[in-house]
Amino acid sequence: MAEHYPSNGPPDGPRSWLRHGRRLSASALALAGCVAFSQAASSADLSAIRLPPGFAIDVFAKDLGNARFMTLDPRGTLLVSVPRAGRVIALPDDNRDGQADATVPVVEGLDLPHGLAFLDGHLYVAETGRVVRFDYDPVTRRVRGGPTVVVPDLPARGQHWTRTITFGPDRRLYVSVGSSCNSCEERDPRRAAITRYDADGRTGAPFGTGLRNAVGIAFRPGTSELWATVNGRDWLGDDRPSEYITRIEEGGFYGWPYCHWTVPGPVPDPDLGGGDRCKAARRPSVLYQAHTAPLGLAFYTGSQFPPEYRGDLFVALHGSWNRSVPVGYKIIRVRVGETTPVAEDFATGWLVRGQFWGRPVDLAVAPDGALFVSDDSLGAVYRITYRSR
Repeated sequence: MAEHYPSNGPPDGPRSWLRHGRRLSASALALAGCVAFSQAASSADLSAIRLPPGFAIDVFAKDLGNARFMTLDPRGTLLVSVPRAGRVIALPDDNRDGQADATVPVVEGLDLPHGLAFLDGHLYVAETGRVVRFDYDPVTRRVRGGPTVVVPDLPARGQHWTRTITFGPDRRLYVSVGSSCNSCEERDPRRAAITRYDADGRTGAPFGTGLRNAVGIAFRPGTSELWATVNGRDWLGDDRPSEYITRIEEGGFYGWPYCHWTVPGPVPDPDLGGGDRCKAARRPSVLYQAHTAPLGLAFYTGSQFPPEYRGDLFVALHGSWNRSVPVGYKIIRVRVGETTPVAEDFATGWLVRGQFWGRPVDLAVAPDGALFVSDDSLGAVYRITYRSR
């Protein structure tokens, strides 16, 4: 689905789609206004969250604005991007009491910063139109000096404005850029694709294509496998096409905009499908319910959770904005070690009786093995821990 702002749409609300080349009916605008853009609860109702036995969830930090993607600095401090505010913040927990001690502005004045990554102690930030690098001081949790531009000319904004980055075991930079539209043929080959660059931003080349909006990307630890969450297109009904989570094969084409995915297999797109284009599309690893909007993902590398969780993939489902009955608004666990990866609910309860009070965005594993969860609707970061029963 099209994951709209505060996730991946124009920053000025649902009616801005008319100014950004997107036609919505009056009923669709009303639905967007009441589902995706309604005011969430003013405080977290953590009593509504359901987790497996032995797990607990607490507020780590609040009043952050639209907290989005996260990373850990070289000393284990959590950093969070806040696109609307144009800044990146640090949330230190020096006394290790499970709550952030302060909100430290790492860098400000950025253009919709989203993806974050570290390499050799340098902080990389994906703005909507470029990737920049900063010298970073892990003691003060602030950058030193101005940015060095690494990738200067990413296609900016569009229907999907977020840019996500990660570094692979090859020390190369992987950049995900979503499509400019719901369904169209892109002129810029970097849209609806993941592009691989050298760490200095040179020699960029497509790595995976046909990915309408691969918001989350991460390498499976100990391997060269790049995994991604992908949002499918809109306006084909409540239950298609499937969203998906997949291992990205180098050079792989995943179908968009010519075909989309259902459980039986690829289906030609009603607007642009035809010919043999679907035959070339790679089948995703895990198909999931339409319109759930999978965003951030993290492989569990800690030792706090029970052994059976180690190496599994956690995925944040941000939730639907244009489905007649809302879905998503939860965290799922994907057992990637199985012959066929299996997805199951892990944390639910941000959606209660058809109304959401929070929207999970991204995930990060803390040095102590806890799982951080960002929420851009409530402006919070949660901390999920395991306590022996």
